[in-house]
Amino acid sequence: MIDKEVINNYFSQLTQTINNISKEDIQEAIDLLFTAWENKKRIFIVGNGGSASTATHFAADLNKTANVEGKKRFKAIALVDNIPLCSALINDDGFENLFIEQLKNFFEPGDVLIGISVHGGSGKDKAGLWSQNLLKAMKYVNDNGGKTVGLSGFEGGAMKKIANVCVVVPVESTPLVESLHVALEHVMVSCLKKRIEDYE
Repeated sequence: MIDKEVINNYFSQLTQTINNISKEDIQEAIDLLFTAWENKKRIFIVGNGGSASTATHFAADLNKTANVEGKKRFKAIALVDNIPLCSALINDDGFENLFIEQLKNFFEPGDVLIGISVHGGSGKDKAGLWSQNLLKAMKYVNDNGGKTVGLSGFEGGAMKKIANVCVVVPVESTPLVESLHVALEHVMVSCLKKRIEDYE
C-alpha cells in the first residue's frame, strides 16, 4: 500500500536526520537559555510561516512546561503572536522590520533571541530574500548586548554565521526540518526543566 511506503520513508528519514544533528550545538543552546533564566533575562522567539507556529509553541513551553514550583520562571515572548501589531508593522514599516521594531520596544541587554528558519535566512523566492526579518533582528540583538540562538535546516544558511549558537537540522526537506524543530524545542525545554529542578 502506497501510504505505508510514504509513512515508513518519512519516519526513516526522521531517524537518520536525528542522528546527524549536533548534540554539542543543542547543549550550547540549552546552556545559553539556562544562563538567561539564571539572570532573569527575557527570551524572544521569531519565525515565519510554519516556524512562526513553532515560535509560539516554544514560548508556551518555556512559560509553562519549564515551570518548577518555588523557582523563578522563564520570561518568553513570541514576536509573532500579536496579529494587529504584526499587521500594522508590516503595513507601515515593511516585512523586513517586523521583528526588529518589536525588539526596540522590549529588548534589554542580556536578553536572548531565538530565530527559527528552515533555510536559515538564505535563498530567494517570490517575495525576495527569505527570512531577512529574522536576520535583521538577530543582528540587532547581537549589536546591543544580547545573545542569539538559531534553529535552522538544510546547510544552516546565513543564520548559522550570525547566531551565537545554531542548531542545524541537516536535511533538505521543509517538512522534516519543521518536524524536528518542534522536537528540538521539546528536548531543550525538558533539559531546562530538569536543570531548574536541580538548581540550588
